[in-house]
Amino acid sequence: MTLNAELYWSFRSPYSYLGARHYRQIAGQYDLEIDVRVVYPLAIRNPDFFTHMNPLWIPYILRDCQRVAEHRGLPFSLPSPDPVVQDMTTRAIADDQPYIHRLTRLGAEAARRGQGLAFIDEISMMIWGDGTVGWDQGAHMAEATARAGLELGDMEAAIAGHEDELDAAISANQRALEAAGHWGVPCLVFDGEPFHGQDRIELAVWRMRQNGLEDCRT
Repeated sequence: MTLNAELYWSFRSPYSYLGARHYRQIAGQYDLEIDVRVVYPLAIRNPDFFTHMNPLWIPYILRDCQRVAEHRGLPFSLPSPDPVVQDMTTRAIADDQPYIHRLTRLGAEAARRGQGLAFIDEISMMIWGDGTVGWDQGAHMAEATARAGLELGDMEAAIAGHEDELDAAISANQRALEAAGHWGVPCLVFDGEPFHGQDRIELAVWRMRQNGLEDCRT
């Protein structure tokens, strides 16, 4: 019996990147369908958040992500450019955001086409893992999209003129995440139960196995 879960995910979240390949692996290992539901990052949903946070928060997150990546054998680097344009001295979020809207809408379109997991994995590896400088330029995006089994130009053509519809769907994803009992990403929701964080994947698998999740390798 195929089980279903929803994965709430953001392109600006390093923890989302660190979990992407693992989510993709369990979807391949188990009789499990994971519906990717991308959301805009906190910096876009609540730009004032960073002006009130403890200044130690960002340095700790970066240190933690580096060691999690090392523990898992994953590459990790700061994105260039950052998917969200932000002054890291003042922590102010810029009004003009040329990257995150494009990425998030592409993620929503990939999910609509049934390739959400592959897309978020390949794109986040390019941005956060491979250290691709200028990932938004040249053929980088197109090549990563192709590795996910999709064609970038075709996706962007489908998005053009429908940005408001996609943004409405992305907002609905955020409301659905909150309705499930959380607000952050990555978050896997199974049967209405949220499992927040890339360090809760095995716990989610344990819960799903209690509900009949079958290993396809056996």
